[in-house]
Amino acid sequence: MKAFSTAFGALLSAAFGAAAEVPAPLAYQCLRASAPIRIDGKLDDRAWQNAPWSADFVDIEGAGKPRPKFRTRVKMLWDERYLYIAAEMEEPDVKASLTEHDAVIFKDNDFEVFLKPLPATDSYYEFEINALNTGWDLFLPKPYNAGGQPDNSWDIAGLKSAVAVQGSLNQSTDKDRGWTVEMAFPLDAFATRQAVPPPVPGTTWRINFSRVQWTAGKPIEDNWVWSPQGVINMHVPERWGYLHFSGQHSVKQP
Repeated sequence: MKAFSTAFGALLSAAFGAAAEVPAPLAYQCLRASAPIRIDGKLDDRAWQNAPWSADFVDIEGAGKPRPKFRTRVKMLWDERYLYIAAEMEEPDVKASLTEHDAVIFKDNDFEVFLKPLPATDSYYEFEINALNTGWDLFLPKPYNAGGQPDNSWDIAGLKSAVAVQGSLNQSTDKDRGWTVEMAFPLDAFATRQAVPPPVPGTTWRINFSRVQWTAGKPIEDNWVWSPQGVINMHVPERWGYLHFSGQHSVKQP
Protein backbone atom coordinates (compact mmCIF):
# COMPACT_ATOMS: atom_id res chain seq x y z
CA MET A 1 0.00 0.00 0.00
CA LYS A 2 2.86 2.35 0.86
CA ALA A 3 4.51 1.57 -2.45
CA PHE A 4 1.26 2.41 -4.26
CA SER A 5 0.93 5.69 -2.35
CA THR A 6 4.50 6.63 -3.12
CA ALA A 7 4.09 5.82 -6.79
CA PHE A 8 0.77 7.69 -6.96
CA GLY A 9 2.34 10.68 -5.25
CA ALA A 10 5.19 10.64 -7.74
CA LEU A 11 2.71 10.60 -10.60
CA LEU A 12 0.84 13.54 -9.12
CA SER A 13 4.06 15.46 -8.59
CA ALA A 14 5.13 14.77 -12.13
CA ALA A 15 1.74 15.84 -13.47
CA PHE A 16 1.64 19.06 -11.49
CA GLY A 17 5.30 19.71 -12.19
CA ALA A 18 4.65 19.45 -15.92
CA ALA A 19 1.67 21.77 -15.62
CA ALA A 20 3.75 24.26 -13.64
CA GLU A 21 6.17 24.51 -16.55
CA VAL A 22 3.46 26.04 -18.73
CA PRO A 23 3.64 29.81 -18.17
CA ALA A 24 0.57 31.91 -17.56
CA PRO A 25 -1.15 32.91 -20.81
CA LEU A 26 0.05 36.16 -22.33
CA ALA A 27 -2.19 39.22 -22.66
CA TYR A 28 -2.55 41.93 -25.30
CA GLN A 29 -4.04 45.40 -24.84
CA CYS A 30 -5.90 46.09 -28.08
CA LEU A 31 -6.17 49.81 -28.81
CA ARG A 32 -8.98 51.41 -30.79
CA ALA A 33 -8.21 52.19 -34.42
CA SER A 34 -8.24 55.93 -35.03
CA ALA A 35 -9.70 55.39 -38.52
CA PRO A 36 -10.72 52.44 -40.71
CA ILE A 37 -7.66 50.54 -41.90
CA ARG A 38 -6.91 49.90 -45.56
CA ILE A 39 -6.41 46.15 -45.83
CA ASP A 40 -3.57 45.68 -48.32
CA GLY A 41 -1.10 43.61 -46.32
CA LYS A 42 1.46 46.42 -46.01
CA LEU A 43 0.91 47.56 -42.39
CA ASP A 44 1.63 51.17 -43.31
CA ASP A 45 -1.59 52.80 -42.08
CA ARG A 46 -0.96 55.50 -39.50
CA ALA A 47 -3.16 53.70 -36.99
CA TRP A 48 -0.71 50.78 -36.83
CA GLN A 49 2.22 52.97 -35.79
CA ASN A 50 1.26 53.10 -32.11
CA ALA A 51 -0.25 49.63 -31.90
CA PRO A 52 2.19 47.55 -29.83
CA TRP A 53 3.82 44.47 -31.29
CA SER A 54 3.28 41.24 -29.45
CA ALA A 55 6.14 39.26 -28.00
CA ASP A 56 7.98 37.24 -30.62
CA PHE A 57 6.50 33.79 -31.22
CA VAL A 58 8.03 30.77 -29.49
CA ASP A 59 7.81 27.01 -29.92
CA ILE A 60 4.31 25.72 -29.22
CA GLU A 61 5.59 23.73 -26.22
CA GLY A 62 7.25 26.78 -24.71
CA ALA A 63 10.40 27.01 -22.61
CA GLY A 64 13.10 24.44 -23.16
CA LYS A 65 12.41 24.07 -26.86
CA PRO A 66 14.57 25.63 -29.59
CA ARG A 67 13.77 29.20 -30.51
CA PRO A 68 12.05 29.61 -33.88
CA LYS A 69 14.38 30.01 -36.84
CA PHE A 70 12.43 33.02 -38.12
CA ARG A 71 10.76 35.87 -36.26
CA THR A 72 6.97 36.14 -36.08
CA ARG A 73 4.94 38.80 -34.30
CA VAL A 74 1.47 40.34 -34.41
CA LYS A 75 -0.39 43.51 -33.51
CA MET A 76 -4.11 44.23 -33.21
CA LEU A 77 -6.59 47.10 -33.25
CA TRP A 78 -10.37 47.34 -33.13
CA ASP A 79 -13.27 49.65 -33.86
CA GLU A 80 -17.06 49.35 -33.79
CA ARG A 81 -17.04 47.11 -36.90
CA TYR A 82 -13.83 45.09 -37.00
CA LEU A 83 -11.07 43.37 -35.10
CA TYR A 84 -7.91 44.12 -37.09
CA ILE A 85 -4.97 41.71 -37.01
CA ALA A 86 -1.56 42.27 -38.57
CA ALA A 87 1.19 39.65 -38.69
CA GLU A 88 4.83 39.96 -39.72
CA MET A 89 6.77 36.80 -40.61
CA GLU A 90 10.43 36.55 -41.51
CA GLU A 91 10.91 34.01 -44.30
CA PRO A 92 13.87 33.72 -46.70
CA ASP A 93 11.88 31.73 -49.26
CA VAL A 94 8.16 32.60 -49.28
CA LYS A 95 6.12 29.80 -50.82
CA ALA A 96 2.46 28.83 -51.17
CA SER A 97 0.51 26.48 -53.42
CA LEU A 98 -3.07 26.15 -52.16
CA THR A 99 -5.65 28.33 -53.91
CA GLU A 100 -8.99 26.74 -52.96
CA HIS A 101 -10.96 28.31 -50.10
CA ASP A 102 -11.29 25.95 -47.11
CA ALA A 103 -8.44 23.74 -48.29
CA VAL A 104 -6.26 22.36 -45.48
CA ILE A 105 -4.11 25.47 -45.45
CA PHE A 106 -1.51 24.22 -42.97
CA LYS A 107 -0.20 21.90 -45.69
CA ASP A 108 1.49 25.13 -46.81
CA ASN A 109 3.45 27.40 -44.51
CA ASP A 110 0.66 29.40 -42.92
CA PHE A 111 -0.53 31.85 -40.28
CA GLU A 112 -3.43 30.85 -38.01
CA VAL A 113 -5.84 32.69 -35.71
CA PHE A 114 -7.74 30.96 -32.89
CA LEU A 115 -10.47 33.15 -31.42
CA LYS A 116 -12.85 32.59 -28.52
CA PRO A 117 -15.20 35.58 -28.20
CA LEU A 118 -17.31 33.82 -25.55
CA PRO A 119 -14.68 32.68 -23.03
CA ALA A 120 -17.19 30.95 -20.75
CA THR A 121 -18.33 28.57 -23.51
CA ASP A 122 -16.59 25.58 -25.12
CA SER A 123 -16.88 27.01 -28.62
CA TYR A 124 -14.31 28.89 -30.68
CA TYR A 125 -13.32 29.90 -34.21
CA GLU A 126 -10.27 29.26 -36.37
CA PHE A 127 -8.86 30.94 -39.46
CA GLU A 128 -5.80 29.95 -41.48
CA ILE A 129 -4.16 31.83 -44.34
CA ASN A 130 -1.20 31.25 -46.65
CA ALA A 131 0.96 33.62 -48.68
CA LEU A 132 -1.46 33.40 -51.61
CA ASN A 133 -4.17 34.91 -49.39
CA THR A 134 -6.08 31.61 -49.45
CA GLY A 135 -8.14 31.12 -46.30
CA TRP A 136 -9.77 28.36 -44.28
CA ASP A 137 -12.38 29.35 -41.69
CA LEU A 138 -14.17 26.99 -39.34
CA PHE A 139 -16.23 26.88 -36.15
CA LEU A 140 -15.61 24.40 -33.33
CA PRO A 141 -18.53 23.86 -30.88
CA LYS A 142 -15.98 22.32 -28.50
CA PRO A 143 -12.37 21.08 -28.68
CA TYR A 144 -11.52 17.93 -30.60
CA ASN A 145 -10.43 16.11 -27.44
CA ALA A 146 -13.93 16.71 -26.02
CA GLY A 147 -15.59 15.24 -29.10
CA GLY A 148 -15.90 18.46 -31.08
CA GLN A 149 -16.43 18.27 -34.83
CA PRO A 150 -15.31 21.13 -37.08
CA ASP A 151 -17.99 23.08 -38.90
CA ASN A 152 -16.37 24.04 -42.21
CA SER A 153 -19.62 25.55 -43.48
CA TRP A 154 -19.05 28.64 -41.33
CA ASP A 155 -17.58 31.49 -43.35
CA ILE A 156 -16.36 34.82 -42.02
CA ALA A 157 -18.90 36.96 -43.83
CA GLY A 158 -17.33 40.28 -44.77
CA LEU A 159 -13.77 39.23 -43.94
CA LYS A 160 -11.07 41.42 -45.45
CA SER A 161 -7.58 39.96 -45.83
CA ALA A 162 -4.47 40.75 -47.83
CA VAL A 163 -0.89 39.53 -48.04
CA ALA A 164 2.25 41.44 -49.03
CA VAL A 165 5.44 39.54 -49.83
CA GLN A 166 8.74 41.25 -49.12
CA GLY A 167 10.50 39.50 -51.94
CA SER A 168 9.14 37.16 -54.59
CA LEU A 169 6.56 34.44 -54.05
CA ASN A 170 7.51 30.90 -55.16
CA GLN A 171 10.87 32.03 -56.51
CA SER A 172 13.67 30.18 -54.73
CA THR A 173 16.49 31.74 -56.77
CA ASP A 174 16.50 34.87 -54.60
CA LYS A 175 16.30 35.60 -50.89
CA ASP A 176 13.11 37.09 -49.46
CA ARG A 177 12.66 39.09 -46.26
CA GLY A 178 9.28 37.60 -45.44
CA TRP A 179 5.54 38.23 -45.72
CA THR A 180 2.98 40.30 -43.89
CA VAL A 181 -0.75 39.75 -43.45
CA GLU A 182 -3.58 42.15 -42.65
CA MET A 183 -7.04 40.99 -41.66
CA ALA A 184 -10.26 42.71 -40.66
CA PHE A 185 -12.65 40.35 -38.86
CA PRO A 186 -16.22 41.73 -38.82
CA LEU A 187 -17.47 41.70 -35.26
CA ASP A 188 -20.87 40.45 -36.45
CA ALA A 189 -19.40 37.47 -38.36
CA PHE A 190 -20.19 35.10 -35.47
CA ALA A 191 -23.95 35.74 -35.63
CA THR A 192 -24.69 32.69 -37.79
CA ARG A 193 -23.43 30.44 -35.00
CA GLN A 194 -23.72 32.42 -31.76
CA ALA A 195 -24.94 35.68 -30.30
CA VAL A 196 -21.69 37.47 -29.49
CA PRO A 197 -22.14 40.89 -27.85
CA PRO A 198 -20.02 43.56 -29.53
CA PRO A 199 -16.92 44.32 -27.47
CA VAL A 200 -16.67 47.49 -25.42
CA PRO A 201 -13.69 48.86 -23.51
CA GLY A 202 -12.99 46.30 -20.81
CA THR A 203 -14.23 43.27 -22.78
CA THR A 204 -11.87 40.27 -22.79
CA TRP A 205 -11.72 37.46 -25.33
CA ARG A 206 -9.32 34.52 -25.58
CA ILE A 207 -7.03 34.38 -28.60
CA ASN A 208 -3.90 32.72 -29.88
CA PHE A 209 -1.89 32.62 -33.08
CA SER A 210 0.12 29.87 -34.71
CA ARG A 211 2.59 29.76 -37.57
CA VAL A 212 3.13 26.40 -39.27
CA GLN A 213 6.52 26.22 -40.96
CA TRP A 214 7.69 23.23 -43.00
CA THR A 215 11.35 22.36 -43.40
CA ALA A 216 12.23 22.55 -47.09
CA GLY A 217 12.35 19.13 -48.69
CA LYS A 218 11.39 17.30 -45.49
CA PRO A 219 8.08 16.34 -43.83
CA ILE A 220 9.06 18.23 -40.68
CA GLU A 221 6.59 20.74 -39.25
CA ASP A 222 7.43 23.50 -36.78
CA ASN A 223 4.67 25.15 -34.78
CA TRP A 224 5.43 28.63 -33.49
CA VAL A 225 2.90 30.46 -31.35
CA TRP A 226 2.32 33.71 -29.49
CA SER A 227 1.21 32.28 -26.12
CA PRO A 228 2.81 28.85 -25.55
CA GLN A 229 0.46 25.90 -25.26
CA GLY A 230 2.79 23.54 -23.37
CA VAL A 231 1.65 20.73 -25.68
CA ILE A 232 1.70 20.23 -29.46
CA ASN A 233 -1.98 21.06 -29.74
CA MET A 234 -3.55 24.44 -30.49
CA HIS A 235 -6.97 23.14 -29.51
CA VAL A 236 -6.54 23.72 -25.78
CA PRO A 237 -8.31 27.09 -25.47
CA GLU A 238 -7.67 27.48 -21.75
CA ARG A 239 -4.00 28.01 -22.62
CA TRP A 240 -4.63 30.75 -25.17
CA GLY A 241 -3.77 34.35 -24.45
CA TYR A 242 -6.09 37.15 -23.37
CA LEU A 243 -7.30 39.85 -25.75
CA HIS A 244 -8.26 42.95 -23.77
CA PHE A 245 -10.24 45.60 -25.65
CA SER A 246 -8.99 49.04 -24.65
CA GLY A 247 -10.77 52.39 -24.92
CA GLN A 248 -7.50 54.14 -25.72
CA HIS A 249 -7.05 55.20 -29.35
CA SER A 250 -3.96 54.26 -31.32
CA VAL A 251 -3.64 57.84 -32.58
CA LYS A 252 -4.65 60.77 -30.39
CA GLN A 253 -8.04 62.12 -31.37
CA PRO A 254 -8.34 65.83 -32.24
